[in-house]
Formats: sequence, structure tokens, C-alpha cells
Amino acid sequence: MRTTMQNYPLTVAAILNHGATVHGSSIVAVANDHGASRTRRFDEIADLAGRLAAGLRSIGVRPGDRVATVQWNNLEHLIAYFAVPAMGAILHTVNFRLAVEDVSYIFGHAEDTVVIVDADLVEVLVPVLPHTPEIEFVVVNGTVDQAGHEALSANGRTVLSFDDLIAHAGEVAWPVVDEDAAAAVCYTSGTTGRPKGVVYSHRSVYLHALSTTTVAALGIGPQDVVLGVVPMFHANGWGLAHACFLSGAGLALPDRRTDAATLVSFARERRVTVSAAVPTIWSDVFGYLEENPAAGMPSLRVIFAGGSAVPESLMRASRRLLGVELIQGSGMTETSPVVTVAHPQGGISADDAAYWTYRRSAGRILAGVEARLVDDAGGVQPRDGISVGEIEYRGAWITGAYHQDATGDSFHDGWLRTGDLGTITPDGYLAIVDRAKDVVKSGGEWISSSALEAHLLAHPAVAEVAVVPMPDERWGERPLACIVPATELSVDELKKHLATLVPRWQVPEYWSVVDALPRTSVGKLDKKLLKERQQCGELAVLRVM
Repeated sequence: MRTTMQNYPLTVAAILNHGATVHGSSIVAVANDHGASRTRRFDEIADLAGRLAAGLRSIGVRPGDRVATVQWNNLEHLIAYFAVPAMGAILHTVNFRLAVEDVSYIFGHAEDTVVIVDADLVEVLVPVLPHTPEIEFVVVNGTVDQAGHEALSANGRTVLSFDDLIAHAGEVAWPVVDEDAAAAVCYTSGTTGRPKGVVYSHRSVYLHALSTTTVAALGIGPQDVVLGVVPMFHANGWGLAHACFLSGAGLALPDRRTDAATLVSFARERRVTVSAAVPTIWSDVFGYLEENPAAGMPSLRVIFAGGSAVPESLMRASRRLLGVELIQGSGMTETSPVVTVAHPQGGISADDAAYWTYRRSAGRILAGVEARLVDDAGGVQPRDGISVGEIEYRGAWITGAYHQDATGDSFHDGWLRTGDLGTITPDGYLAIVDRAKDVVKSGGEWISSSALEAHLLAHPAVAEVAVVPMPDERWGERPLACIVPATELSVDELKKHLATLVPRWQVPEYWSVVDALPRTSVGKLDKKLLKERQQCGELAVLRVM
């Protein structure tokens, strides 16, 4: 028997059309320097996306061509987000916070021929252009001075205005695109080597966005306004823009303004109900609210964090300062990114210890994704909440390869290897024990750096912490705790604090007090750089036995 169902392609154009026709009056708002925000309706965004697509076609962009963006979270970026994939081309959102060498590499590796850049990011793009001769057109959103224009047009490049490109373009009919065709490409941040390209299909973008609207994930609906703080270049902005157009939720974009005071004010103005950002953003927001108790975001009902582990202290601060839950999720560029969300089991009170066990986990595995644990020999570990193995994924929005990269050791029997060690409970909650490369191997035993970090962050004298391996003649490795103090601290006091929470042999004897910890371009702790500093003797290390 054959199915009687219609073959309806799951494409970015379908997401855009749904938002424009069913939720056309929903609003996108972008923060500006003058307090009030710029706004557009969803149906207006769709019209502008059609105009941009027509303009790009007029300069020769065809299906399969790559169009890069070097932009903040703003209206013009959102228009490109939909226009480029819907016309059959491929959107490449560039992480412009990477080093010039890495940005140059990914432009060339992705084979971009057109780049759309915000005027205040031209100075970021200019040093890259001499290394990227394949870029033929630079489309500028905003106004640049004569010197900037000359730098962009060097080597015969054509410089165009975004407004001019869409002003005279006619309407466009979206082509029929194969749902398995490439829609967008994002590159990893390159913390373990060269950045790697992850190419999302129309189908994977659609299904990931649909998943994030479910109650098991972010639970976004037409009654919501979503504040998208996470950069739109970071793993498709966690799929928030697409989820809003599917669900009808309003979308609030902060542009480049991600300081705590602006985010709080903007959220209040737009009556934001849902937001997502990395933990450092929420730490800044809560610090601002502590100092400004009259400020607040009264319309919020839930906030989400990902990108790095969320300390329990931050979750409790959210309850105390905002009266809402801060829920963590996990994922990576290779997983589109959301694969787990840590909602607690129903019916469990916050007074129950199990409640916080669920909340501290990476979360419950979403439908559409499978996860498993594999030991060093390749054997699958039981889902008992105890057995540890490397986390592997497969699913509808999980990459099965890297763009033009034969890195075979990143995949295992069709599963994506994450490099994370973890456990999975019988009811599907994933806990990340550590990065395989960050586990401290001491005397043949493993010490979880992330567990030590979580315990240290719970101490009021600690603002930030990173634990990395320290070479040790007797034990091979011992943990080195690098601390950014919140107040005056005593290492002896921190050791006593840890000794009540972990076995004594896991308590570090190596300590370093620093002013700040290095972070990657997306706000994650850069342990690779921290290890290099330790190896080069740049860290002042104190040994306290």
C-alpha cells in the first residue's frame, strides 16, 4: 500500500509564507539608540525578503550560490535569513568575532561570492577582503564614508547599498526547492583546529524550528514575544527566527545592544515573554537587577540558556530576581543546535532534591533526535544514569558530515561524535560529565572539571571559574582551578568547601587567581587558550597542599 499523503516540501520559503499569511500582523522589533524600536510586520518582512531575492538575482546570484552575512541581530539580517534560502541560494552567517585568519578561511572554504555587511562592521570585514578574492559583491546595510567605500571596492569589487538593492526590485515568486537541498551553512568556532562547515538543509531547518516550538523544548506560541539575544550567526540563532514565523510569536532583536541595561529596558518595552542567551548574558542581567531593583521584565514567563553549563546559583537568581525559571538546554553547531532541554519531570516540587537534579542536567532528549553513550572500545553503554560514555547523536537535524572535510573520526557508524562524556537516565535525561579533552586523568582516575567548576561557582567568593589539567610528576595530571573572585577569597576556604562535596583526592592543590577568563567568540570558556597560558608559564600558579 502506498501513502495517500501529499508531498509538501519542508522549506524555508514555507516557513516564511506561513508567517506572512497566517501570522502577518505579528511584529518584529529591533532596538535602536533612541529608546524606541524599529518595527515591521511579518507580512512586510516577507515582502522585503522577496525584494532582496529579486535584487540578488539582478546581480547574478543563482540557486546554490553562497551569500554571506556579517551582521548583527537586526531587520536586514532577518530579511536575508529568509530571502537567500527561499530563492534557492545558501545563507552563510559569518561569526565575525573569530580571528581574521579564520574568517578569511571560512569565506574561501564556503566559496562566498556576495557578502552583506552592516555599516558599523565594515572595519571588521576590510582586513579580510585582501584574502578573499572570490567575493565579487559587497552589499552595505547603512552608510560608509569614502575611505570605507574605497577599501571595500578594492580589487574591482562592486559595492552596493542594501536599500538601493531592494528599492527597485520587483516581486519574486519563490522557486520550488528540494527540501534536502542546502539552505544555510555555519562554521564551528575552531577551538580544536580549523573551523568546520555544517550545512543545514531546508528540511532540517524546518523540523528543528518546529521542535523548538513544542512544550518539551521552548514552548513558543502566538501569545509570546521572543527576545533573541543569541547571535544570529551562532548555529542559526538557535532557530528562534524560524520558530517565531512558524508559531506567530513576536520577535524582538537587540541589534548590537546586548548590555544588561538595554536588554532589560527593551524587554520591558516589547513585553517580552521568552528569551534565550548564553549564561554570561544572564549573569550580567541579574547583576544589573541586583543594583537596580526597580528595573525588571514583568512580562517574562521563562528564559533559556545554552552554550555552556548553567550553574544552579544562576537558576536560583532568576527565580529570586524575576520570579521565572531559567531553563538550560544543550546542543552544538553540528546539531542545529537544540537537542535537549532541562524541564523537570511533572509533579516534582522545587523543594525536592530531584527537581534540581533535573534542572542541572543538560536536559531531556527531544523527539527527532537519538542519543547514545559509547565507551573507548565502541560499545554502547546502558542508559542507567550512572554509566559514562562519549555522547553520540543522530537525527533529523544532526549533521552527518562536514563541508569538504574528510574528518572521519568525528563520526561513528552514522552517529555524530560530540567529544562530550555523559550519562543518560532511563527517562531520557542527559547529563554532561565533561569534555573528553577536559577530563583530568589523575593516577588512573578521572576527575570531572565541570563538576568541580559547578561546586566552586556555588561559593559566594567565586565569580567565574575554569578547571584545566595541570601536569604532575606523581599523578600525571592534577586539576588547576583558575578563579575570578567575586569578593576577597581564601584558597584554604575554597578547598574546605570542595572537601565537603567531592572526594578529597579530587580537591585541587593547584590554584590561579585571575582578573578574567579567556572566552571564545560565542562566549564559551576558552580552555584551549587557558591551557596554552599555563604551559607557557603565563599563569601565576599557587600550590596549596
